[in-house]
Amino acid sequence: MIIRKLFKFENAHIVRGCSTMKCRSSLHGHSYRVEVLLESNFLDNGQMIYDFGLMKLNIKDVIDSFDHAVTIWSHDTKEYINNMKKYSDRWIELPVSPSAEQLSRVLFVIIDSVLQLTNAINGEKDVKLHSIIVHETATGYAQCFKEDAYSLQMGEISLNEIHFSIAVQNDWHDSLLWEKIMKKEKFINPKNI
Repeated sequence: MIIRKLFKFENAHIVRGCSTMKCRSSLHGHSYRVEVLLESNFLDNGQMIYDFGLMKLNIKDVIDSFDHAVTIWSHDTKEYINNMKKYSDRWIELPVSPSAEQLSRVLFVIIDSVLQLTNAINGEKDVKLHSIIVHETATGYAQCFKEDAYSLQMGEISLNEIHFSIAVQNDWHDSLLWEKIMKKEKFINPKNI
C-alpha cells in the first residue's frame, strides 16, 4: 500500500544550462508542492502504514528548509554563490543544479536517510520511501524513485555536499537534525505527537 503526504513551500533558484533563457539567466521563484509517498505491506498498531503526524516532524523540517530560501548549485560562479549567501539569510547549497528533477532526487536522498535512521515505536514495519514528486508549477512536476535518487548518471548526491544556512537550521525543531543525519544517529518517533 502507498500513502501520500503533501507539503508546500516557496523557493527561488536559477537553473544554469537549461533551454529557457529566463530560467537559466534570472533568479526566479516557484510555489512548490512536494508529495512524499511511503509504502509498506504492513500496518502499525493504529492500522496505518505510517502516522501522518510523524511526517510533520523531521520530514517536514527537511522540506520546510527550502521555504522562503534560495537554492544554490555549488558549481555556479563563486560571485553568485557568495552574493546569494550574503543577501539571503535562508539558503541551501546543493551539489546538483536546483531543477525540479534534481530537487526531487535531493529530497529523496535526505528523506530516505531520515526514514532509515528512525526507530519506530508504534509497530511501523518495513516502511520505505516509494517516491518524491516535486511540482514546480501547476502543470509540471518531476517524480523520483530510488533508482533515480542514487543514479550516478544523473549526478551523485552526497549528503556531505549539502549545506543549510544557520537561519534554516535555526528553524528546525531539532537544531542538530542535520548533524544527526550526517553521523547516522537514530531518531526515535514519539509515542504521542
